[in-house]
Amino acid sequence: MRDKLVIATRGSKLALWQANYVAARLREAHPGLVVDLLPIKTKGDKILDVPLAKVGGKGLFVKEIEEALLDGRADVAVHSMKDVPAEQPEGLVVGIVPEREDPCDMLLSVAHDSLAALPAGATVGTSSLRRKAQLTAVRPDLAIVDLRGNLDTRVGKLLDGQFDAIVVAAAGLNRLGLAAPKAERLAPPRFLPAAAQGALGIEYRVDDPQTASMLAFFDHPESRDAVAAERAFLARLEGGCQVPIAAFAAIDGDRLTLDGLVADPQTGETFRDAVTGRRDAATDLGQALAETVLAMGAKAVLDAVCRDAT
Repeated sequence: MRDKLVIATRGSKLALWQANYVAARLREAHPGLVVDLLPIKTKGDKILDVPLAKVGGKGLFVKEIEEALLDGRADVAVHSMKDVPAEQPEGLVVGIVPEREDPCDMLLSVAHDSLAALPAGATVGTSSLRRKAQLTAVRPDLAIVDLRGNLDTRVGKLLDGQFDAIVVAAAGLNRLGLAAPKAERLAPPRFLPAAAQGALGIEYRVDDPQTASMLAFFDHPESRDAVAAERAFLARLEGGCQVPIAAFAAIDGDRLTLDGLVADPQTGETFRDAVTGRRDAATDLGQALAETVLAMGAKAVLDAVCRDAT
């Protein structure tokens, strides 16, 4: 067994929490193992004054981290799985998905109890086209304003009075212990999360079976299968830009139900369907649902979003 592992990670508070969580579990599982962190600033971390949809490209929050794996500076990378492109670089694999945190979004506010309670014209902060589209579908009277920055920064802007409400991932709030005076969980079926939201992905080199073996205890089959279905749906639809896509897989025994949508961020129009099948066919289910949604008219929306991003 190896006596030391280096984990590459983004440098945000949330990313460091996630990497430290994995490091602590590794040390528990392998007494005497030294685990060091290698914080890395990614392209997505450097560009904070432009909406993500306008930055373009895949792997905004992972490319530089994966380079550290490939050149040997790190042995393991810990990612928020929703940031990981469908295709990994040759020589790398996201082989471990730990047990998933809450996959849902949260509406946070200082003064308002819920989405329904927000007054007409209220400002809601989010950088996500997916969130913007679903919010617009329910409350077209709201002013949706771009909000970038690390999670703690976004919550801080809300508490400082810059927004009437913001929408962020529940998983990050839970991991960092962040909160606001008022909160509403935006859960399926009313509001679908990003594919793989709340899940971590642990990546390593294909030619490093020893590291893979040391990480194997961490894998959570139910989370892995749900994430596989959601990411297969995303992969079939992804056009290389930030697209308004949502997906949520629920598992009941050996059955998996996947709910997915593509939404128009300008009008809130949605193309949505669901599919149920065997859990061991998770990837096939995701791809099949994507074909159904495309046939409903989603392709035109995806093409328009990607065209606007170039």
